[in-house]
Amino acid sequence: MTGPDLEQGIEENAVVAGVPLLGHAHGEAVMLVRAEGEVFAVAANCSHYGGPLSQGLVVGGTVRCPWHHACFDLKSGAVRGAPAFNPISCYQVQRTGARLRVGPRLTPEAEAAVGDSSTNIVIVGAGAAGHYAAETLRQSSFRGAIHLLGRDPSVPYDRPNLSKDFLAGNAPEDWIPLRPRVYYEEKAIHLETGAEVSRLELSARQVVMSDGRRVPFDRLLLATGADPVPLAVPGADAPHVHLLRTLEDCRRLIAGLGQAKRVALIGSGFIGLEAAASLRARGLEVAVVSPDAAPLGRVVGPEVSAFLRRLHEQHGVTFHLQESVARIDADAVVTASGRRVPADLVLVAIGVRPATALAAAAGLAIDNGILVDEHLETSVPGVFAAGDVARYPDPRSGKRIRVEHWAVAQKMGAVAASNMLGVPRRFVDVPFFWSVHYDVTLAYVGHSDSVTDLTIDGSLDARDCRVQYQENGRIAAVLTIGRDMQSLEAARALELRV
Repeated sequence: MTGPDLEQGIEENAVVAGVPLLGHAHGEAVMLVRAEGEVFAVAANCSHYGGPLSQGLVVGGTVRCPWHHACFDLKSGAVRGAPAFNPISCYQVQRTGARLRVGPRLTPEAEAAVGDSSTNIVIVGAGAAGHYAAETLRQSSFRGAIHLLGRDPSVPYDRPNLSKDFLAGNAPEDWIPLRPRVYYEEKAIHLETGAEVSRLELSARQVVMSDGRRVPFDRLLLATGADPVPLAVPGADAPHVHLLRTLEDCRRLIAGLGQAKRVALIGSGFIGLEAAASLRARGLEVAVVSPDAAPLGRVVGPEVSAFLRRLHEQHGVTFHLQESVARIDADAVVTASGRRVPADLVLVAIGVRPATALAAAAGLAIDNGILVDEHLETSVPGVFAAGDVARYPDPRSGKRIRVEHWAVAQKMGAVAASNMLGVPRRFVDVPFFWSVHYDVTLAYVGHSDSVTDLTIDGSLDARDCRVQYQENGRIAAVLTIGRDMQSLEAARALELRV
């Protein structure tokens, strides 16, 4: 516990508007925040990964976490933005003259029930968007039926961890589920895992399962996500060749590491490079094979790309760039130039494609994803799409974009839930993702299709910088390392452009 004992009290003038004051009360880290003419007392740690909210950004009556940009209501503690699920605690603020003290924890007020109890909402896909939509519906006191149909045999889980701490061996598997199965029972969310949907009968308002069952719906959310792109070369279907998309993929990969010393990683995108760092943490030799001239060059620009390459090489990763794969042998990856890259195990991470087959067969408008409007509604009224599969109108660039980020999918799920409840809400959230490479974390806000103009404030090698990407003379995205507050401020500035 640091800072003043807030149960004993503090002078009111010590609490400056918009600047959280960290202290403690009732054996917990608590902070006082002056916002919108009031002083609030809330828990000082984010409910997502425990980030320090006292170092976050106060916007209106909310506070945003510096680590992963989760947002909380200061009055109620309720989650107002992904990736958090659970609220933070709120405490009574008591005044005695010019002093403030933190009193007992407040009991959250129950929200009024909404929706007809006879209404059926069906969600196809139990990843980030589908799960967050189901949670949002129940947190909004929706009284109707919720069917959450997941193709994966596992309960919804923390997919970003699969290439980070879980793969590195730093996170036990019981950290990975977003909620225990009993949670869905308690919230009356009918979760089906291992559920295969064979087709959508939109005119009949039914989802048809592979076993012939028909699940009726009044509103439907398609959150089918994306599927990994397979490598179409001889040997790509060998037992030692792996993909990394699902928890089961990650389990198989980890099991295969027991007999491996050398790993060839095909692809130099974010997932591939994160996996490279995680596998190095396990002591494996890692070689990256990619047709790209520079890792992530199109996304982050040449300077950041070069920094990431140096970082990985300093940790023992070798790169074979501008090399395409010709075949995979039992003990090596063979490139088109004839180079043999020794490998006991191969991980293919060359991207994903939106899972649009169900939507296309049902006649929905498709173009590199399911086309949706600003409310995430598809070409058929009452049918919505969210997450990696949805291609939506970006209010900042004026273009349609599809974003494959975890927190974006969650935020889309929340917006879709609101619209399915009949509460109109546009999806205008600023895209955000984070990427971890050894002890370096990159935070990226905004969206840029291709890097053409960038400026760097600070030093990449010192791991203290702000990289600004511009398109048509306007800031499109900002990447930061070691500057969490600037990342939050950049996201807020992009928000204000809408």
